[in-house]
Amino acid sequence: MQYRYIGKTGLRVSPICMGTMTFGTQCDKKEAFRIMDKAYDHGVNFYDTAELYPVPPDGKLAGITEEWVGEWMKTKPRDSIILASKIAGAANGWFVPPIRHGLTAIDRFHIERAIEGSLKRLKTDYIDLYQMHWPDTIVPIEESLEAFDRLVKSGKVRYMGTSNDTAYGTSKALMTSHYKNYARFESIQNNFSMLNRRFLDELSTLCKEEQVSLLPYSPLAGGVLSGKYNQVAQPEDAKGRFADYLKSSNKRQRLMAQRFMNDKTLKSTQKYIQIATDIGIDPVTLATAWSKQFDFVASTIIGATCTEQLDASLAAMDLKLSDETLKACDKVHEEILYPMG
Repeated sequence: MQYRYIGKTGLRVSPICMGTMTFGTQCDKKEAFRIMDKAYDHGVNFYDTAELYPVPPDGKLAGITEEWVGEWMKTKPRDSIILASKIAGAANGWFVPPIRHGLTAIDRFHIERAIEGSLKRLKTDYIDLYQMHWPDTIVPIEESLEAFDRLVKSGKVRYMGTSNDTAYGTSKALMTSHYKNYARFESIQNNFSMLNRRFLDELSTLCKEEQVSLLPYSPLAGGVLSGKYNQVAQPEDAKGRFADYLKSSNKRQRLMAQRFMNDKTLKSTQKYIQIATDIGIDPVTLATAWSKQFDFVASTIIGATCTEQLDASLAAMDLKLSDETLKACDKVHEEILYPMG
């Protein structure tokens, strides 16, 4: 396996990262352990979680995923695992997190509360990569970075990362860290897939020039690229998160489902399925391999609700797509531009 480094750090990670957001809702504890064991046995050394998990967010369940990951890690040598977690983003963002009474912020107080809670649940004394789940548009980035820097200096965190960030937000943070001599964001965890190539517009250039690594999440576009929503008469008839979201009373969930699952995304997916069929691989393998083949990507985050789902994703671990296949994928995007908007 060819390991990769995150940003300018000493974090040497597998090209596939095991995401855990389904653990506690779509997946029970026993199966979660099986999933992590299988990933570990296949050489995955990178595991990503968050204080807010599992999803969909629920105040009664928040933190369970970290607890399970912490219990599982006790069965493995701690130094063999690169552990990533996230502090919940600010309540002034795209939704209000159901933790800390809906008053979350990326300020000194919440950063300290969040890290102490995560360390306790994860049953460890340090986190390798600690990420801001999404930006705070109110608290000055200088305050956030100063608090994050103290975590690094204390040894509770090895390196910092951001997530769901913009080119402006990331570059402003990098500039602030440079001039204030704070620990910088070494990674960015954003949505990136064949159905959502927005990262290539601006952020990819920033990552390459500043040596910040992308950790793509949702390489299957929330499962859409697996083709499961193309196999039913109506998308809401499929078994999957977005099928449930379409029927949800939660407006945010319905809008999210409509963004990921619409006429354009389903037409694009059908074309990608044909490409995968032509080269004899699973559509999931194609989508995962595509997302990890860019030079600014350190590790692609996969997810699963059962061990069987891992097979197609793990098949992409050492797979390099040919130039011909990549051109075929690009042609689909040219025919149906930005299907997720």
